Amino acid sequence: MKDPSLRRSLALFRAFMREQADPAAAYELLARDAADQVERYMKLDGRIVVDVGGGSGYFTREFRRRGARGYLFEPDLAELAAKPGEGTVLADGYLLPLATGAADVCFSSNVLEHVADPRTFLSEMVRVTRPGGLIYVSFTNWLSPWGGHEWAPWHYLGAERARARFERRTGRAAKHRLGENLFTIGVGPTLRHVRARGDVDVLSARSRYWPVLPEIVPRVPGLREFATWNLLLILRRCP
Repeated sequence: MKDPSLRRSLALFRAFMREQADPAAAYELLARDAADQVERYMKLDGRIVVDVGGGSGYFTREFRRRGARGYLFEPDLAELAAKPGEGTVLADGYLLPLATGAADVCFSSNVLEHVADPRTFLSEMVRVTRPGGLIYVSFTNWLSPWGGHEWAPWHYLGAERARARFERRTGRAAKHRLGENLFTIGVGPTLRHVRARGDVDVLSARSRYWPVLPEIVPRVPGLREFATWNLLLILRRCP
């Protein structure tokens, strides 16, 4: 699928809507798409790729399929596959058990909204990336229509009200709770932070799923907090 394109965006959206019923198809498509985006800047064959918070390992497996030496670092045992693959490490993204500059690519998909201190998390990703290497980060911002995750879009009326509504409607406990495993991260503050850093260059700051002009929306204050949906940052580690 060409990136960006309406066909790509529709395919990803349809997969997302079927995520609960067919998570493997949804995440395998997303992993292929993410690997394609990384390969626009760096070929994966032979590279060391660190997937931080990659859960069941869909992204790591795709990186390996393309010849990379992929390693998965996941802090939550419950998120791992029943039989975690070789190279899987139970570890916190705030303190990765890696030497400085060990990775060619440090990758994180839809994790930053789940950490209380995203700046420290980003700094650790930068630390383990070699000079000239890539840092790939995407996250769903709080004011996105999907910012409340399973209880979206009712999060616009308040997180507790939205969570309670979800639990009444479905009869099951919500996975996410604001302030515990979901946080109110914004597009503007994150962009200002990464642009002010002296240890990375911003190669791309864009809406991950938009089919047209994906780099324009994140530049518009106010609008970007709603319309970006999911911010993708591709950074290069400075010497």
